[in-house]
Amino acid sequence: MTTVEYPILVVEDDDGIRQLMQLFLEIEGYRVITATNGQEGLEALSTAPDKCLILLDLMMPVMNGWEFVDALQTTRHADAPVVVVTAYADQVGDIRCNGVLGKPIELDALLETVRKWCGSRNGT
Repeated sequence: MTTVEYPILVVEDDDGIRQLMQLFLEIEGYRVITATNGQEGLEALSTAPDKCLILLDLMMPVMNGWEFVDALQTTRHADAPVVVVTAYADQVGDIRCNGVLGKPIELDALLETVRKWCGSRNGT
C-alpha cells in the first residue's frame, strides 16, 4: 500500500468525527492533515503542499465552512476540490463545493468520494 502524495485536509471541530475520518482514511493509505476550524484550515493550507481534497464541516467556531470557502478563493488552493461533510445538508445553500456528504458519515460513501478525487491507495 502506498500513501497519496498530496494530503487530504479534514476541517472538522468535532474531535470524534475528525479523528474517525483521519484514522479511517489513513488505514486506507491516504495522508491526512486536520484542522478544528476554518482558520486553522487556512493556516494548514498556507504551509503545506497542494491538497487532493478538502473535507469541510460547515458549523464550526472561529471560522465556519461558508467563511472558509470564501477565504479559500483568495489562496493558491482556490481550485482544490471541497466536499462538505455536514448534518445540515439542507442548509448548504450556494456554497462553492464539489459535493456534500451527510452526517452521520457513511464510511463507504466517504471512501467513494475520496477515491473519486484522490484515487485508490490500497490497490482496490
